[in-house]
This record gives sequence, C-alpha cells and structure tokens, in this order.
Amino acid sequence: MRNSLLEITPVVPGRLSRLPELAANLFFSWHRPTRALFDDLDPELWKQTNGNPRLLLRCVNQERLEACARDQEYLARYHQALENFDAYLQVKAPTAEEPLVAYCCAEYGFHESFPIYSGGLGVLAGDYCKAASDERASFVAVGLLYEQGYFTQTVDNDGVQHAEYRERDPRDLPVEPARNAQGEWLKVSVRIAQREVVARLWKAQVGRVPVYLLDTNCAENAPSDRDITHRLYGGDESTRVRQEMILGIGGVRALRALGVEPAAWHLNEGHAAFLILELLREHMARGLSFAAALEAVAAACVFTTHTPVAAGHDAFGPDLIVQHFADFIRELGIGTERFLELARAPSAPGLFNMTRLALNGTRHVNGVSRLHGAVSARLCGDQWPELRPEDNPVGFVTNGVHVPTFLHQRWMEFFDRELGHEWRDRLRDIDYWRALERVSDERYWATAQEVKSRMLVNVRERLRREYERKGLSPAQLRHVTRFLDPQRPGVLTLGFARRFATYKRATLLLRDRARLARLVNNAERPVVLLFAGKAHPADEPGKHVLRELRQLMMSQEFAGRIVFLEDYDLQLSRSLVSGVDVWLNNPISPLEASGTSGMKAAINGRLNLSILDGWWAEGWMQDNGWGVPPSVVQDPERRDTLESEMILGTLEEEVLPLYYGRDESGCPGAWVQHCKRAMSSVIPRFNMRRVLFDYTRGLYLPASRQYVRLAADGFTGARTLAEWKQRVRAAWPKVSLKLLSDSARDLPRGERLRLRVAAGLNGLAPADVRVEFLATRLLPETDLSAPPLCSYGLGEREGLWRTGLTATDEHEADGAMIFAFDVEPPQCGQFRTEVRIYPWHELLSHPHELGLMKWL
Repeated sequence: MRNSLLEITPVVPGRLSRLPELAANLFFSWHRPTRALFDDLDPELWKQTNGNPRLLLRCVNQERLEACARDQEYLARYHQALENFDAYLQVKAPTAEEPLVAYCCAEYGFHESFPIYSGGLGVLAGDYCKAASDERASFVAVGLLYEQGYFTQTVDNDGVQHAEYRERDPRDLPVEPARNAQGEWLKVSVRIAQREVVARLWKAQVGRVPVYLLDTNCAENAPSDRDITHRLYGGDESTRVRQEMILGIGGVRALRALGVEPAAWHLNEGHAAFLILELLREHMARGLSFAAALEAVAAACVFTTHTPVAAGHDAFGPDLIVQHFADFIRELGIGTERFLELARAPSAPGLFNMTRLALNGTRHVNGVSRLHGAVSARLCGDQWPELRPEDNPVGFVTNGVHVPTFLHQRWMEFFDRELGHEWRDRLRDIDYWRALERVSDERYWATAQEVKSRMLVNVRERLRREYERKGLSPAQLRHVTRFLDPQRPGVLTLGFARRFATYKRATLLLRDRARLARLVNNAERPVVLLFAGKAHPADEPGKHVLRELRQLMMSQEFAGRIVFLEDYDLQLSRSLVSGVDVWLNNPISPLEASGTSGMKAAINGRLNLSILDGWWAEGWMQDNGWGVPPSVVQDPERRDTLESEMILGTLEEEVLPLYYGRDESGCPGAWVQHCKRAMSSVIPRFNMRRVLFDYTRGLYLPASRQYVRLAADGFTGARTLAEWKQRVRAAWPKVSLKLLSDSARDLPRGERLRLRVAAGLNGLAPADVRVEFLATRLLPETDLSAPPLCSYGLGEREGLWRTGLTATDEHEADGAMIFAFDVEPPQCGQFRTEVRIYPWHELLSHPHELGLMKWL
C-alpha cells in the first residue's frame, strides 16, 4: 500500500451527464465555450490539471458538480455547448470526389493537456486534423501514443534547463481503446529484429476526425519493446527505428484491422516512410513484381518534407536496418541490396535515409512554403539527376493555422459584432476580410488592448507560480513584472517563443547589448521582450542560448525588460500570440521551412518583425508588419551583426514611432491600420482550411485518381509503367539530341519559327519521348517565380513559352529520328531558347518523375 494512489471520483449529476462526452472529444481544444464549462467547475483545479477536462472530472469536488447542476446560468451554457457540439458532428456522406486520406505523423499537438507533441510539426498536424474536421473531409489520422510524451521544462537561476518526463495515465487522456465488432481491443503486430512486437490501438476523436494511436506497452512484449512508445523522440537510434516501424508498418496494419481503405496516404515528414514498405508487401502479396508494386504504391502516396537541411533527415546505418528488417526483407523476396537501395541518397550512399525512402516511394512531394519548396527541390535534386531543380517534382503548399484554435475569444466576439457570424464560413474569402479595414479604429484598439491585458494576467500568473516554486521573494517578482501591468497595457511588448534551436537565433538582438539596453530603457517609449521556448535535451548549443538569455534577464540593465517564461506549451503559445504587440522571428535564412507562430500572431492583429524566410516571405505586404531581407554575406558573424542591426534599426526608426504615435484619445491610428491589414491579409491566406483545400486539389485527388488508373484491370497500368521505365532507363544513356537547323535570331511578328532536330532514340519509339522547345522571355522582364501559397493547379506562367516538336518520317544516316516544328510565336520580346528531350508516358504521375532529360 505504501505510495499507492487512491482516487475518489465524483458522480456526475444526471443534468450534466454529457460532460464526460464533451471531455472525450478534442472539439474542446478549439471550442472555448466548451472549455469554459470545465474551467468554471473549479478554476484552480483546471490550472493544476493543465486544462485537462477528463482529469478534472475525476477529481472535482462532488458538491461543486451538484451546485453547477442547480445553476440555471451554467445549465444554459451547458445545453448551448451540447447543441453546438451535436450540430457540428453531423457528418455528410463523402462523395466519389472525396478520397479517403490516411494522414501519418509521429506527433500531434491538439491541446496542452495531451502532450504527444514537441513543437511545430506536431502543432501543424493537430491543426490539420482540426481543419479536416471543420471541412467534413474524408480523413483519418495515425500516430503513436507516448506514455511520457515530450518533457516539462524548468530553468534554474543559473539558466540551466532541466527536463522532466512525466508518465501519463491513458485515463487522463482523450483516448479510448479501439475495439472490433466483438468488443475486443484491437492489436496489431510487427516483426522487428526476429521477434513479434504487439501494439495496442487507441482512438482519439478530433471533432469529426478519428485519430488512431498505437502504443507498445503491452503484456505480450518484452520490456525493451514495451518502451518503444515510451518517450517522444527519445532513446537511441534503435529506438527511433522501432518507433518508426510501429508508426509506418503498424499504422497501415491498424487501419486494415479497422476495415479502413484509404485512397491516398499522406506521409507528414519522413518518420512515417516505413508505411511504403508495408504497402509494397501488400501489393507484392497480390502477385505484383517489386517494380510494379512500387509504381502502384507510389502513385497513391503523398510526402511532405518539413526539413530545409540534409542533417535534419533521419538516416540510419544499414546494419541497424538489416538487423530490424531481416524477416521483412525475406518476405519481400527482393534481396538486401535492393531493399537498401530504396533509401540510399547519392550524397550519403552508406546510410538508409528516410527522406529518400519517401521520395522513392511517393510520386507527390511538397515543401511547406514557396521558399522551402525551392530549397527542397535543390536539396533533393540528385534524386532526379538530369533535371534542374525548378523542373523536378517537388512542389509546395504553404502552411497555415487553425483559426478557431488560435484566434482569441474576444476577437471572435468582435468579428461577430462587426462582420456578422458568417465569418467562420468565409475564412478563405480574401475580399470578405477587407471589411476589417473599415472597422472603427477606436473599437479595434479597445479590443486589442483587452486581449493584451488578458495575456499579461496570464504571464504574471505563470511567473508567480514559478517564483513560488523556486522560493524567490515577492519583491523579486514585483521587480520582474513591473512593466507587465494588465491595468496599463500601453508598454510596447515584443514576443519571441519557439524551439530554441540555434538557427532560430533567440539572442540575435543581444549582440549589441548597449544599444538594446538604451532601446528598452527609454522612459518615454519603453519596451518589454517576452521569451519562451525549449531546447532539445541533447542540444547543448540550444541550451547555452537559453542560459545566456536567462542570465541576461537577471542583470540590472534588463531586469523587467527581458522576461523568460518557462515550459512553453500550447496554452502559453495561444496567450502570447494573441497579446504581444510585435512578434519577432529571426532565423538564419533559408532554414525556416515555414513557421506558423507568426501567422497565429497576425490573425490576432499582431505585427510581425521577421527575417523574410519561410511563410513571411509570402505573407509580408509592406503595410502588415516588417520584413527584414536576409544579408547575402559569407561570414556568419558578419551576417548576424548586419541582421541584428537591421532589426534594431527597424525597431528604433519605424516600430516605436508608429506604436507610440497616439492621438488625443490614446489610440495609435497608424498602428491600428497596420494591425487591421495584418488580420485581413493573413486570415484568408494562411488558414488551415485553405491548406487542406490546396492539398486536396493539388495532391490527394491526383494521387487517388492515379492509383485507380494503375490498379485497373489487375494492375495492368502499374505493370505497364514499370516495364516501360525499365526499358527507358536501359536505353537512355545513349539517347542523343542534335540541332539540324538553327532558329532565326530575329523574326518579325507574324512570321513563323521553324526548327529541326535529330534525336537518337537508341531503340525507343518516338511515343516514348517528348522533344520540347522552351522559350523564356528576358525582355520585357518577367517574374517566373511561383505565386504564393501553392504551386499546384497553375497554368502556363506568363513569359514562358513551350511547344512540342513532332516526329517526322525522316531519319539521319545514323538512324536518328528527325523532329520539327513550324509555329507562329505568341508574343514579341527577347527570349532565351532551349530544346530538350525527356521520357514520356501517359501513365506518369509527373512528367519528369524519372529525372532524365537532355538539352541542346
């Protein structure tokens, strides 16, 4: 009995009988009236449980429940929340145009009380599931249920970060065992390193969307295997491999056990790439060859990469992979070398690279911003060795955020009054949101300041709890919080909160401490900087940055001006992005794949001051914040100095005068105009419903349709395409292209352009290739960069002219086929012209997926 846990649970009164149902659906994570029902039961207990409604219902006082069951005002809110909940869950039947998508990710950030996320990737995945629920999408998600999740952070007075991992009781989490028709708990097994590892299946309901989570803490498993899902991103490389096997292979088997048949599979980062191997195994069991199975599987798979540097991609030693996959390789029957070849990068051939496995096993690949799409196309360019990066299959869909989760409740009420309740259904309507710019400045500013005051209350409360826990004096607390006054929210407050990776440069502004000290200590125009973030426990440079910042906070010149807040999580994130005046982001460009915290600030009318990297390179519009161009210098020290000077200069010369330029009523009219512009420009462009629309139109529908084409008639298309690719690859080294007649250098408008080339096809038929003339306009100058937000569904870009050459009946003496064209140019100007040849087949998912091309 010693140290055993005894829990006395209250009985929920009949009049509140559906409170447990509301607690079990993550709808509460974005529906604030539902959250308020639990908060109001016991505000202090709500804080102690970290906003966990399930745990609160098990520990709340019985008398308090009974009192609320008699409170007519509480009952009215309870019934209104149920009415909203029931109406929301009404599901329309999916149409044939809505493929069922299986979304696979290693982490999900739904709410701070459900800590199976570490940072941006997980929060993005959580937002995406919520948007799929809002849109009534045909969608299911798969992940892992970690016992400990990510760590809880404390920082001591010396600035040393301490990571605490806490065991989570599944009873405290919004999950239930997934059961079959007979009521049995569903389990799947994966053979790992010559033994069967069993995983249980849990279901989390995210509004309308089911999210299935696997965990290996099963009695059937050896202790080492029970620990596979113990900790998010924990353990050694062997643990990571086993986690990713459970996620990928186990995830597919879990959906099969549930009777779920996805039409498209979305790998959100390379952690889930082992699902490709399981799909390959399934297709080969149907009698397909390895090559044909790969074509079928790849057609249905979508891969999103979030990493802008090669070092960020998971890669494992081949011996480790063979050790874990020996039985799987034998079942595939393809040989160890061929198996390893699936994940071999030309730049690091000695490693099994998860990104390369994803690239080989999918035909639909994207980055997460326009800039990141271009970076990824270069980074992965050797996957398609003869292509220029701009021609390879890597596209982009720029990230967004789930507006109902991160928009403050006061702004929701403001929109209801000023725009009407229909704003929730007009999130993608750019013209609709321009109405914000006509709203009264005074009413807008009053709402913004109320939201900021609430943020300051939350910040002060977090600091109070921290100082009490550390035994620090109330006087010290008062000194640190003296400029964080909810009654006087007029001090310019800057926020920087994110993972403390070194490339994010949390301390960039500290390079010129004297200048920064003058700026923040100006009595007439004071400034406060709020910092928050975690460094990965193994990231020593990141922890050093945190230590430097924490020590600076305690120095005399910055005490109360620079404040660090411990244990950054979703609750603190929602508070900061809604309340700070300016959101700082200063990554080393182009290492910020997208970033979403700045979007969350902007939808709350807060202004970004950021390096033009990631999403902000698309979101900045001159009058909705400040964009700092990256310095083009080779020396990192020089780069950091220049960019720090630019940010400090912008603060001194633009931000401070604009913020403190008040009229007689105290309203900074010009500042408010910028804030309105931030809202009206970012909400319709960077919300997650737009992101889901772009993925569906640009990736899911093409993937599902392509799989149907290749699977028809017993996978005839997959077999045909695999055989054709094998033939083309064998012939391609000796394919050649020769110019026979050069085009005229000067051509009057109205005359025709004629061109003849000889193509040595080395046994290929003319139908196996395309010979293409490509002209890029130089004058008048043209911008050929992709438009913002999404690279899919675009027509031919202005200033680019391409036309195919047709095979004639003529041949050169060496047998080369003559191709020709005779066309009238579509426009005047100067053009750079090229001729190229590449393989072509009607069953290709992307015209250049083989990566083969030759130029004249």
